[in-house]
Amino acid sequence: MKIIAVVSAKGGVGKSTMAANLAAALHNEGRPVLAVDLDPQNALHHHFEVAAGQECDAVSEGIAHPDQDWKAIGISSSTGVLVLPHGGVDEDQRRAFELQLANDPQWLAHKLSDLQLVEGAIVVIDTPPGPSLYLQQALAVANIALVVSLSDAASYTALPLIEGLIKTYAAKRHDFIGPAYLINQFDSSLQLSKDITQIMLAQLGKQVIGVVHRDQSISEALAYNRNVMEYSPNGRGCFDVMNCAKTLLGRLAADTRIEQPA
Repeated sequence: MKIIAVVSAKGGVGKSTMAANLAAALHNEGRPVLAVDLDPQNALHHHFEVAAGQECDAVSEGIAHPDQDWKAIGISSSTGVLVLPHGGVDEDQRRAFELQLANDPQWLAHKLSDLQLVEGAIVVIDTPPGPSLYLQQALAVANIALVVSLSDAASYTALPLIEGLIKTYAAKRHDFIGPAYLINQFDSSLQLSKDITQIMLAQLGKQVIGVVHRDQSISEALAYNRNVMEYSPNGRGCFDVMNCAKTLLGRLAADTRIEQPA
């Protein structure tokens, strides 16, 4: 299996939305996909419609609850993506879960290995923004760390933070292909958005897998538990997301290490 950790330096960049849509797009390309919600907000499952005939409780059943059988709590979505929710937790449960993550740095690696996923499967992991134990666990297993960033000043200036975390927790592993960057919500009507996008493209080069234009249908799809491919298959957002997914598949297939800029 190949693992993509979807990360960001700051919140509000559309990270979970991109994680869900890319998972669906990768499945549309013919790959088995598992989407894992490692973000305590427990929001990833809202982007997927539950497959007909399946019962699910994404609040009381989730990976943050101890002794859960991951094979039993997976939610089969109508798109074909299997979703593992984080699960709703109170403050005591959150602290206990984080203590478990701190005491076992290989917790996620062991859990994914135990699933014995089919050959060719791709795991997409959604993480909370910024430094966290959740991010450390995801970067410890990721083949690609996909950084979602807006084309604005705040997101651009926050990039060194996430780049430093990737270097610390992933860059030394031989199976880590490297970071990839997705510029989200690009607005061609705003000069600043165009300028920052050009700066990021020049600075990051081939590490950028694509630019997703601002498209209202991407956020509207969430209201219907859909991905943008289902909700607006002919829209610009759908086109951009599909192109990003294809580029990711190419990176995974090539398995060629791409170094971060110094």
